[in-house]
Amino acid sequence: MTDANARRWRLVLGRYADRNLGGLGGADGQMDGALEYLYGREYDGRGINRDRGPGSLDPTQMNAVKWLGKARSLFPQSVFETLQDHALDRYGLTDLLKDPKVLDDLEPSQDLLKVLLGFHGRADPAVKQKLREVADKIIQEIIERLRHDVMRAFSGSRNRFQRSNIKSAANFDWRATLRENLKSYDPETGRIIAERLRFNSRTKRRLPWRVILCVDQSGSMTDSIIHSAVMAAILSGLPGVHVKMVLFDTSIIDVSDNLTDPLETLLSVQLGGGTDIGRAVGYCEGFVENPDRTVFALISDFAEGASPRPLYAAIARMNEARVRMAGIIALDEGGIPFYDHTIAARVADLGMPVAAMTPDSFANWLAEIMT
Repeated sequence: MTDANARRWRLVLGRYADRNLGGLGGADGQMDGALEYLYGREYDGRGINRDRGPGSLDPTQMNAVKWLGKARSLFPQSVFETLQDHALDRYGLTDLLKDPKVLDDLEPSQDLLKVLLGFHGRADPAVKQKLREVADKIIQEIIERLRHDVMRAFSGSRNRFQRSNIKSAANFDWRATLRENLKSYDPETGRIIAERLRFNSRTKRRLPWRVILCVDQSGSMTDSIIHSAVMAAILSGLPGVHVKMVLFDTSIIDVSDNLTDPLETLLSVQLGGGTDIGRAVGYCEGFVENPDRTVFALISDFAEGASPRPLYAAIARMNEARVRMAGIIALDEGGIPFYDHTIAARVADLGMPVAAMTPDSFANWLAEIMT
């Protein structure tokens, strides 16, 4: 048996296979602990007393919430969805979905928000309202933190177009200069000696900008989805900024009418499923009316499930039209991005720079372009 096969069988069989297959450490050990916490309940059902050992998780609801958050970070999305379904349907970890009092003592955090969003569609009506209250509190805390960064970026950016008293030929006011220097008229030469020159100031015409956020709602992008919804709410409150936002997997959800309520946006998310990036980008291309005043941000891991040709074609067209573009493989506070390097490199060659960004760096990038 190869080492890889032994590892898989050890994870399947659990800690009772230590004697024959050996123990696990590191990330494998954490996965083993998460699987034991859930599937060890099979022993309970058979009347076998489990010795959980020091530091293990007891099956309390608070620990169940922590377990869900931990399992989400340890396993691929498809595996996590299976574990979550088994936890709720097979092993009865449903107190969180039935009793709103369970939520009262939860410490608000972004990790908790991710868990709550996954639960919302399965909760009892009485719990749904409480879930919304907790989730809204977390979102408002994120908004308050990020709004300061966005406002600072836009208020502190360089304005290359408006300067006071710009002395250039284009701004020269010859009428005001003549009036100002009539007293310097020289009768012998018939000339006015201009001691003081006058220039018109120029005010930049502030045309509106359109910002299009095209957000991949696959499970690996949950943190980026949260920050995208929050950024959309903040940006839509800025004067002269018109925001469009689309969520996609193989289908497309246009949430542009709900941007002032990030929670409503997030509750529209259906995590998981396939991915058709090209179709979503083609849909968003229809929002481009004035390319020179349009920013298109594709927030995705670029794991295209369909043919990438429509994606490449749409990016090439928008680049030729001079739309400002960015491919964002992670929009969060420093998570490690997992993305398709081949497709990301190709769209970069076609004119869409690709990078991971924190929300404040995204705000700075937008401000540099739009002011």
